[in-house]
Order: sequence, then C-alpha cells, then structure tokens
Amino acid sequence: MPRPRLFRRVRFNPEVTFFKPSGVRLVELQEVILTVDEFEAIRLCDLEETEQKNAAKKMNISQPTLHRILLSARKKLADALVNGKSIRIEGGVYKMVAPRRGMGPGMGRGMGAGRGLRRGIGPGAGRGRMGGFAAGPSGECKCPKCGNRVPHKIGIPCVQRKCPKCGTLMTRA
Repeated sequence: MPRPRLFRRVRFNPEVTFFKPSGVRLVELQEVILTVDEFEAIRLCDLEETEQKNAAKKMNISQPTLHRILLSARKKLADALVNGKSIRIEGGVYKMVAPRRGMGPGMGRGMGAGRGLRRGIGPGAGRGRMGGFAAGPSGECKCPKCGNRVPHKIGIPCVQRKCPKCGTLMTRA
C-alpha cells in the first residue's frame, strides 16, 4: 500500500479559478484541471522567482517532489495554451496556511542577542537586512504598467491587489 501524500502548504488562495480562451463557447471547450498545489508551485517558482529548494520548504515538501509538481503544472499549462483548452484551478492535497510575517531567525523577543549584526547599536541599527526601512502600514501601491497609485490597505499585500484602471497586479510604491 502506498504511503499517503503529505499536505502541501499553500499560502495564496486564487480569486480567479477559471480561465478560457476568448471567442470560444464554453460547451465546445476541453478543460485542464490545475491543482491548487500545482498553482502554488508555479506562483512561487515562476512568478516570485523563488529557488526550488526554498519553495519546497515553504510548501512542506521535498525539492524533487516540487520539481515533479512543476513539471506536471507546466505541461498542463502548455497543453491548455497550445490546444486552446480552458484551465480550472481546483483540488489537490493541500492545506491553506497564513503567510508568515515573523521577524526571521533570532529576531524574536527571547533573552538572547539573536544572530547577525542586528543588536540595536551602531550604524544601521533598527534597519532591515537590506539596510533600509520598511514601508510600514501606510504608503501606496503602484501599478507597474500604467503608474496608477492607490493607498495601501493594511493586511492586503500590494502584490495581491489589481490596478483599478488596467487590472495589472500592483507593487509597493
């Protein structure tokens, strides 16, 4: 008897779960099912350009398993695009988890000094690992395509918001 599959961790719930070619009636279309874990693997590795090793850790699977999931997802997407099929995102063995917003290793409120140079003294104290300051709860989201700016909403990352003018995913301004 085969071993049961581990639940893959998924941090992004897609708002749109069905895509079809324009100009073709729904009854005439064949459908490709992309599982939610395949969608998450494509999102992490292709959209966010996360290395497979790190993406596999985020999904709680091994890197070879992630690679197989990516191959399957890319084959399904290519089949749908080349042969004019619709794509439905559903199913799979996964568990929704909240995105991690922690402070990283050694930066908690424990008694130790933590790791690295972030000890609260000297130049760069209180800054992030890139030497800058975080944008914080205020700020704006900017559309990379048309340049439209909208106020940032707390709890909703800019990369998950669509531009009200052109529909492109936004970035933090």
